[in-house]
Amino acid sequence: MSMTGEEFTAALGDDISRAITRLGQLSAAGAVPDDLDVSRLLLVALKNELEAAEIAALWMATTPELEVKLALARQAGDEARHYRLILDRLRELGVEVEEIDPSKDPYSPMFHHLRQLQGTAARVAAGQFAREGIALVRNQCFIEFCEMRGDARTAALYRDQIQPDEQHHHELGRRLLARFAGGAEEQRSARAAAERTLELAEEIQEMARLRAGICRAPGC
Repeated sequence: MSMTGEEFTAALGDDISRAITRLGQLSAAGAVPDDLDVSRLLLVALKNELEAAEIAALWMATTPELEVKLALARQAGDEARHYRLILDRLRELGVEVEEIDPSKDPYSPMFHHLRQLQGTAARVAAGQFAREGIALVRNQCFIEFCEMRGDARTAALYRDQIQPDEQHHHELGRRLLARFAGGAEEQRSARAAAERTLELAEEIQEMARLRAGICRAPGC
């Protein structure tokens, strides 16, 4: 039996919520290494924000629907603004930021997965709906880490400025998916794209923990 776009989005949203809850638990699990500080995690965040801005900009150029094109334009601007806010906070924390250039580092498997997606339903499901939902729970873990380390200023930056944008992106993804995933093929591609996004998020998170001892890292 076929589903409407609204029914499909609700069902996929339930699956995403369960996966995101698990990712949040994994992000907050285990002891925090003594040498893991806020500055180190903010450097990770810079790369995430840059990749998110680039993906939104790349998709904007090849998205036919004006409403989605404009939503991607706003997201690219939001992520770029987050990058600048984080850079300013790193400067306040005493980090020499003049030579920082995350674009020189290899791009993540998540970036390459998102970049190759075709079709508005798949892109919205994987990007705004799934990835921005992941960002919300990871940012909350990071906020709690900052508060635990006594860094109220960074916690406030994420809670008051970055998180509202990510919530907007996630909810916009939900609304757009309900509109543009009305057919069986769109729903199939959207589910596959979202599920792969969630799988990659868990794989990347585990690799970061095992290789570099990084946990509690924010999203984008």
